[in-house]
Amino acid sequence: MTDTKISRIGVFTSGGDAPGMNAAIRAVVRASIFYQKEVFGIVHGYEGMIEGEIVKLGARSVGNILQRGGTVLKSARSDNFRTKEGRAKAYETLKKHGIDGVVGIGGDGTFMGMHLFHEEFGIPYVCIPGTIDNDIAGTDYTIGFDTATNTAVEAIDRIRDTALSHNRLFFIEVMGRHSGYIALNSGIAGGAVSIIIPEQNTTFEQLYTLLEQSGKTSKSSSLIVVAEGSKIGGANELAKMVAERSNYFDIKVTILGHLQRGGAPTYFDRVLASRMGVSAVEGLLRGESDSMVGISNNKIIFNAYASIMNGQYHEIDEELLRLAKILSI
Repeated sequence: MTDTKISRIGVFTSGGDAPGMNAAIRAVVRASIFYQKEVFGIVHGYEGMIEGEIVKLGARSVGNILQRGGTVLKSARSDNFRTKEGRAKAYETLKKHGIDGVVGIGGDGTFMGMHLFHEEFGIPYVCIPGTIDNDIAGTDYTIGFDTATNTAVEAIDRIRDTALSHNRLFFIEVMGRHSGYIALNSGIAGGAVSIIIPEQNTTFEQLYTLLEQSGKTSKSSSLIVVAEGSKIGGANELAKMVAERSNYFDIKVTILGHLQRGGAPTYFDRVLASRMGVSAVEGLLRGESDSMVGISNNKIIFNAYASIMNGQYHEIDEELLRLAKILSI
C-alpha cells in the first residue's frame, strides 16, 4: 500500500442513524491503529466538527460496540456547516487537532457536505454509505438496509397473524422517501398483495382493482406495504381512500417509522460495515479522496463524487418488481 502523509484520521457519523454504523466506526478506528495512525472521533457529526467535540480513540475505545444499534459518536443536523463561515471553523478545528484525513459515515447529505468541504479546504476524505434506505448510487448495499428490512419483515409477519384472525386489510408503511427498496424486499418476503413505492406510478384505481380481484378469489386477508414516499399517499391516506370507496374491508394501518432504525445489526450489516470501514482507511492512505466506498458483486469499489452524486439514486431492481407482481395473485 502506498502510504500518504496522513497521520491523523477523524471519523464521524452524520444524518439519520443506521444499524451497523458502530461496526463501521470500530473498523475505521482499528484499521487506523493497525496502520499506525492516530484516530479521533468527531462527536455529533458536522456540528461537533465545528464546535470541537473531538476525542482520541484507541482499539479498546471501540470494544463491545459491534452489536449495538445507533451510533456511539452521535449524529446531528448542522445548519452551521451549510455556511462558508461554519465550514471554515470546522477546518480550523481539524487543523488544531492535526487531523489530516477524514472518514464520514452517512447518506448523500454527508457525502455532499464532505465534497464541498474538500473543494474549499482540500481535506482528503472517504465516505461510507450508512442509510437504511439503500438509495445511494454506486453501491449494491448501504449499511443498515439489511437490518431495517429484516425488522420490517418481522413486523409484517406479526401483523399477518392478526390480519388472518380477523379477515382484515392492513396498510403497512415503511421508510423510504425516495427509495422503495425496504418496501419492495419486505413486501415480497412478507407476502404483500401490493407494494407501493416511489419509483412506480401506481394509481389508486390500479390498487383498488387489485383489492377487488383479491376479494373475488376468496383471499381472506390482505397486506399492502407502502413506502413513505409513495406518490399516491401514505398508509393513512390510502386506507381512508379505500374506506370511502367500500365498506367491505375491515381496514387497519400500521406505520413502522423509526422502529426500523433501531436494534442490533444483522450479521450482514456487521460484516459489510467492517469491510467498508477497513477499506475506507486503506483507500485514504493510498491517496483515495473525494470518493465513497461501495460494494458491487461482493467486491469493494470506490466511487468518485462526480460519478454518483448528480441527482442519482440506486435504481430499483426490475426483476424484483416482476417477481412481486407474479407472487401477489
